[in-house]
Amino acid sequence: MNEASEDKNLPAPTPELFVSRELSWLEFNRRVLLESAEKSSALLERLKFISIYFSNLDEFFMVRIGSLSDQAHAAPEKRDEKTGMTAADQIAASFRKVRELRKTAKACWQSVLEEATRRGIDFVDPEKASARENELISRWFKESIRLLLSPLVVDRHHPFPFLRNCESYVISHLEGKGGKAALGIVPVGLLPPYTVFDLEGRKKVVFTADVVRRFARKIFSDRKVLESVVCRVTRNADIPVDETLLEYTDGGDFRDVMQEMLKKRRRLAVVRVQFATAPSRELQDAVCERLEVSSAECVTEEMPPDFSFGFSLASKLGAAAQGLLPTSRAPIDPVNFRGNAAETIRRRDLLLAYPFHSIKPFVRLLEEAADDPDVLSVRITLYRMCSHSKIAMALARAAENGKEVFCVLELRARFDEQNNIDYAETLERAGCTVIYGLPDYKVHAKLCLITYRTATGTRTITQIGTGNYNEKTSELYTDLSLITADPAVGRDAAKTFNALGVGAFPRSLETLWVAPNAFLDNVIAEIDEEILARQSGNADARIAIKVNGLNNLAVMRKLVEASRAGVRVELFVRGICCLRPGIPGETENISVRSVVGTYLEHSRIFAFGKNARERVFIGSGDLLNRNLVRRVEVFAKIRDPEIRAETLNILDAIRRDNLKAWEMFPDGSYRKPAESAAGLPPCDSQLALYAHFAEKAKKEQGAARVPAADRRGNDRSRGGFFSRLRALFASEPESGA
Repeated sequence: MNEASEDKNLPAPTPELFVSRELSWLEFNRRVLLESAEKSSALLERLKFISIYFSNLDEFFMVRIGSLSDQAHAAPEKRDEKTGMTAADQIAASFRKVRELRKTAKACWQSVLEEATRRGIDFVDPEKASARENELISRWFKESIRLLLSPLVVDRHHPFPFLRNCESYVISHLEGKGGKAALGIVPVGLLPPYTVFDLEGRKKVVFTADVVRRFARKIFSDRKVLESVVCRVTRNADIPVDETLLEYTDGGDFRDVMQEMLKKRRRLAVVRVQFATAPSRELQDAVCERLEVSSAECVTEEMPPDFSFGFSLASKLGAAAQGLLPTSRAPIDPVNFRGNAAETIRRRDLLLAYPFHSIKPFVRLLEEAADDPDVLSVRITLYRMCSHSKIAMALARAAENGKEVFCVLELRARFDEQNNIDYAETLERAGCTVIYGLPDYKVHAKLCLITYRTATGTRTITQIGTGNYNEKTSELYTDLSLITADPAVGRDAAKTFNALGVGAFPRSLETLWVAPNAFLDNVIAEIDEEILARQSGNADARIAIKVNGLNNLAVMRKLVEASRAGVRVELFVRGICCLRPGIPGETENISVRSVVGTYLEHSRIFAFGKNARERVFIGSGDLLNRNLVRRVEVFAKIRDPEIRAETLNILDAIRRDNLKAWEMFPDGSYRKPAESAAGLPPCDSQLALYAHFAEKAKKEQGAARVPAADRRGNDRSRGGFFSRLRALFASEPESGA
C-alpha cells in the first residue's frame, strides 16, 4: 500500500524538508551499484553488487511501482503527505531516475567486462563470436537447447501468451503470411540462463537468451525474421492479503488464503518491460499493445536485463574463480559455554553481533532446550527462515520430546510466503502449535522465550534480535541478538506471546517496547526527553539512531524539533531516508550516514543521552510507517553496561568509516566523506569490527567475566573498549552490501 496520508489535519507537505520515498530508495540502490565500480574490490564481488542492484530494482518495480500504479487508478488525486506528489508524479519521477541510473549501470558493467577480459573471462555476444566460439555455441544450441524450446507464433489465429514475471523471452518480428506482420515468441526462462565454455585457456560465458536470439531465423525457418530482441516483463506483486481474504469464501484456514494470494500474484498487471537491445518502434508498439502498457514503461538496457547469473557464476567458473572472490571471513564463536549453554546465560547476558559472530550459540541453546527435561516451553516468532533450518529442526525436536512449542509464524513475509507455508506444515506435524500472526498486522518481531522448571517455580531465558532466525543471512547481514536471563524481560516476553495467542497486543510491560502500541510513543518520548535536557542546558543531550529506513512523518517532525532545540542528532540509515539534513534553522544539527559494504547493514540501534543519562535499545523495527503502525515489533533496553558499550561502539565504528560510508546532503544526494575525513586513517567499519570481535573472542575463551547480575545497571564506563577500538581503526588499512 502507498503510505500517503488522507488525514486532513496533517500539516501541508513540505518538500523542502523531505525527500520522496521512491527517490530516496533509488538513491540507496545507486550506492549499491557504485560498489561495483570499486576497482580495488575482487572481480566477482563487483559483479555481485551489480546483481544486487538489478535484483533490488526488480523488487522496487514489483512492490513500490506496483502499489503506486494501483493508487494512480484508484485515487489519482491523493498526494504524498511529505512531498505533495501524486502517485503518477512518483511513478514518472522514478522512471526518470531509473533511466539516469541506467547510464551508470552500463558504465559499471563495461568496467566489469574489461576486468573480466583481463582475468581470462570473456562474455561472448553470439552475434560477434569468433569462428571457434561460434562452433561451440552452434553445437551447444543444437545438442542442448533446440529440443527444449517451445516457440509459438502470435497472429490473428493465435493469442498472445502469458509472459511470466521476471523471466526472459526472445520476441521476433516476423513477416506474416499474406504480408501481415506477426510475432514469434520463445520462452527461455526455464532454461539454464547461461553456459560456460573452456576455449584456449579462457572461460567463455554465453547467455542462453542471446543464443536463442542468434538462431531465431532457424527457429522460425518458414517465416522471414525482421528483427529479434530479448524481452523481460516485471509484474505488480503488491496484493494486500486482506483483499484476498475477503474474496476467499471456501472455509479454509489462512494458509489456504496465502496459497490463493500467490496464485493471484503471478498474473497481476505488467509495470515494466525491459529490452536487452533497442527494438524497432513497430515491435515495441506491438508488445506494448499486447501487454497493455505504455512506451513510458519500457526500458532498453543495452546489457543483460537479468543479472541473476552474478550470484552463481563463481561456482560455474570452478578453479578459475580463485583470486576473483573477496577474502572469506568465517563467523567467530564468541563464547565458551563450558558445558550447558543455559547455565552460562544465567550467569551473564550474551550479545551476538552477526555476521562477525556465529549464530551457533543461539542454535545450541535451542538444541539443548529441546532435550532438557527441565524445559517446559519454547515460544518464538518466525518471519524468514533458510532452507534446512537447524532452528526449525530444534523446535520440531522439542515438540516431539513433549515440550510446549508455540510458533508465531508470519505467512505474509513477502516473497517467502511459500517457504513459510511449508515450514508451518512441518512444524505442525511435529506437534508445535503454530499461529499465523494477527489479521491486520504482520508479526515482524524477533523474540524467543524458553521457560524452565525449577524447584521453586520457573525461570526464563529470552532472546531479542534485530534480524531473522535465519542461519544463512546471519552470515550476510549485520544484526544483533541479545540473550538474557533477566526475569523482567522474561515476564514481558511471556505477556507478549500470551497476547499474540489471543489476537491482541501486550500492555503494561516493564522493559520491552512492542509495536504498534508502544514503539512510536516511546521513540517520541525519548526524543522529547533529549529536547527538554538541551533546553535545560544539559550538554549530554544527543540522539543516535541506526535503522534501515526512515519515512514516518511524526518521527521526522520530532527530529526536526530536536534539531531546532540544539540537540545533536546522528542518523545512520542504510536505505530510505526521507528527512533532509543540514538545512539551516531546521535540520542543521542532523547528520545522515549510510554504510554500503561487504555485509548488508541491518541492525537497529536507538541511543539517547550520554554518560549517566544514556539509554540504549535494540529491536526489530525501522522508522518506517509499516513498522510503527502496521507491524508487531519488539525492542529491548540494553541494561548490561558492557553490552551497552559494545552496542554503542558499533555506532562509533560507522561514525569513523571513511571507506564504505556515505553522507547525505540537503538535496537528497549522497557523497563519500573523503573531504571531511582528510588526514584520518582509512577505516572500513565492518572490517574493523570483525577484527575487534576476533581479538575479543581469543581473550574470551578461558577468561572469566563478572556475572551479569552483578554488572547490570552499574558501571557505565566504556573508555577501555573505546580506546582498543580506536587502535584497531588506526591499524586497519583494508576496505571492504
